Amino acid sequence: MKTISAAALTETVAQLCVQANTHLPPDVVSALERARRSEPWPLARETLDLLWDNLELAEQKNLPICQDTGMACVFVELGQEVRIEGNFEEAVHEGVRRGYGEGYLRKSIVADPLRRANTGDNTPAAITLRLVPGDQCTVTVAPKGFGSENMSRLGMLKPADGVEGVKKFVVETVRLAGSNPCPPTVLGIGIGGSFDKVAALAKHALLRPLDTPHPDPFYASLEQELLEEINALGVGPQGFGGKTTCLGLAIETAPTHVAGLPVAVNVSCHVTRRATAQL
Repeated sequence: MKTISAAALTETVAQLCVQANTHLPPDVVSALERARRSEPWPLARETLDLLWDNLELAEQKNLPICQDTGMACVFVELGQEVRIEGNFEEAVHEGVRRGYGEGYLRKSIVADPLRRANTGDNTPAAITLRLVPGDQCTVTVAPKGFGSENMSRLGMLKPADGVEGVKKFVVETVRLAGSNPCPPTVLGIGIGGSFDKVAALAKHALLRPLDTPHPDPFYASLEQELLEEINALGVGPQGFGGKTTCLGLAIETAPTHVAGLPVAVNVSCHVTRRATAQL
């Protein structure tokens, strides 16, 4: 059995917190570049150029891409043949604490949702742990700002609503959000499961690269249909119009009850950040 020390996990998380906040993933960079080249509306194209300049400066100067360095969402796929030597959760929280401190990243987490006292170190992290076969530990840090998170929605549809009901709910979510999530957006869409499961599916869907379609042709086709309908809304970059409202989206599904059709849309802005390492 492979052993990974808590200290090694802490160091990995700390590095990923900085990397994710200063370097946009290649697939998101490529999607933004394609949007710049294909956007016909002059104001929208100028806005995309400004976003591109910001991205380049952040990478050159190793500075945050966005002022909201987000809640640290940490996804861990832990092999069943791996043993963490030490306290797993404390190791992750300490990694976030160090990363946000040493990287001079904005601390945005409050300890209590109503009394609002800032924890001062961006902890605790939001940890999602999955046990998988093998002897590897894969860690992904995906900081999530709340300008976009606040625009996310969950709906408990009726089975009779079907595909058209799902499409209507997703497109309506983007329309209602308007310019609030700093479009162009990236969407993670969950379909199925239960009330709590579908939200987790939508958040996890944001980890799939934008240039990787769903493996099931049915859902790959649905992803393309949704993207076209969303970009036809005309919201555009930062709400200034044009055809670039959404850079891409990903769907994740799960079995559900015969009487239910849960749907969740996790909205992310063009600064969809994630960084991954394997221990």
